[in-house]
Amino acid sequence: MNNAEVKIRKETKNKIKVDFERTPLWERIKSKVLNMYTLKKVVWYLFRFLLLLGISYIILFPFFSKISSSFMSKEDLVDVTVRLIPKHPTLSTYQAIIRDNNYFVALGNTFLLSFVCAVIQTFICTFIAYGFAKFKFKGNKILFLCVIFTMVVPHATLSLSIATKFKFFDFFGIIQAISGNSINMLNTNWPLYILSLTGLAYKNGLFIFMLRQFFRGIPDELEESAYLDGSGIFKTFFRIILPLSGTMLITVFMFAFCWQWTDNFYTDMFYSISGPTLLPDIVKVPKSLDTNYAGSALYTAAIKNACGMLIITPLIILYLFGQRYIIQGIERSGLTAD
Repeated sequence: MNNAEVKIRKETKNKIKVDFERTPLWERIKSKVLNMYTLKKVVWYLFRFLLLLGISYIILFPFFSKISSSFMSKEDLVDVTVRLIPKHPTLSTYQAIIRDNNYFVALGNTFLLSFVCAVIQTFICTFIAYGFAKFKFKGNKILFLCVIFTMVVPHATLSLSIATKFKFFDFFGIIQAISGNSINMLNTNWPLYILSLTGLAYKNGLFIFMLRQFFRGIPDELEESAYLDGSGIFKTFFRIILPLSGTMLITVFMFAFCWQWTDNFYTDMFYSISGPTLLPDIVKVPKSLDTNYAGSALYTAAIKNACGMLIITPLIILYLFGQRYIIQGIERSGLTAD
């Protein structure tokens, strides 16, 4: 570019700048803002904001109402001017539930049961899914179809047969042949442990499916290299596959833990008479609270809301620490149809 062209460009640029500065401020704003493109963007952003705001309100309002009612006193529940913010907030409901309903005992029992079941389910489902993903054998697809079938069949249809099986538990008639009697495992944690160990516990079909999809995305060359180095199947699984599956294992563990934490289907079935106090058992009115007054129905509902808050608070804390792993695990699981 020669000097003449540079001079012409500078003069043109200066002229545009002078013309812009001489233009009134309103004209400059109008030329930038008031045009169809900007107007369309504003309308679209406003519509999207209002839509998301409305959906968020519909989803979050029940949670806010339950949380606020759990802190309301009797006076607030019968006061028509009180909506979401209590005038006389109190913790007496929570204190009564913790004291009278044996909250910490139920918390410890539920944590132990959920943790043990989640650990067993994570390992067993990982092992089963790895076999489906990496090994081709006769009947592979039929067996995997059976796994998918466990996700479809309602568990309530099998409740009677499952309960009967564990009430008269025997292993191919061996126990009865030795001792003369079967074993009654009801009112213990063993039915849930055995279901977890055999990969038949609640939602295990989903866990196997997620892990299978994830393992199919791992290159076969990694395993082939390990086999060439002299590693066997189990050594390859524990030293190569499991370290690569940390995020998925955490995701499956958290899902299993949370579902067992709030389960009342299997616990009601296996603890029909007596058993350890679990968190679903605390959902009742404490003896020290008097509900015999005009707003008894509202007060009872507020007490149950407080029980629900005490049950899900540990899960909320767990989610705050593990949400990153859950999101990454779902992204890497490859939840798509074959």
